[in-house]
Amino acid sequence: MKIVADTNTFLAVALDEPEKTLIIDLTLGHELLAPEVLPFEIGNALTAMMKKRSLEPDELGPAWDAVQRIPVELRQVDFQDALRIAGRYNIYAYDAYVLGCAMATRSPLLTLDRGLKAVAREAGVEVLE
Repeated sequence: MKIVADTNTFLAVALDEPEKTLIIDLTLGHELLAPEVLPFEIGNALTAMMKKRSLEPDELGPAWDAVQRIPVELRQVDFQDALRIAGRYNIYAYDAYVLGCAMATRSPLLTLDRGLKAVAREAGVEVLE
């Protein structure tokens, strides 16, 4: 099975967060997909964590390396479709990229974001928990 995962799931695994075991259990033996903007979003999230002082500057490189060890197929973003989804559900573009990827591939979504889970269900996308 193919599973669309968003940034927070990759970071939870790479940074050894409490949800790591559940995420690994849910994805073991499956293919991960994500929008092609994933590396940019991960970089942004890591630096945001540094600015909030939950990561030290010298932890950025190792965190990036840990994320890079997670196999994922990056999918091209249909920006027109994503903007339509964002407008319809009143969500940020990045969430629309992830949701659009799940919709286009007819794959379940794995996210730790409660708001995105609710929108995905409203859009008819299966959410893994």
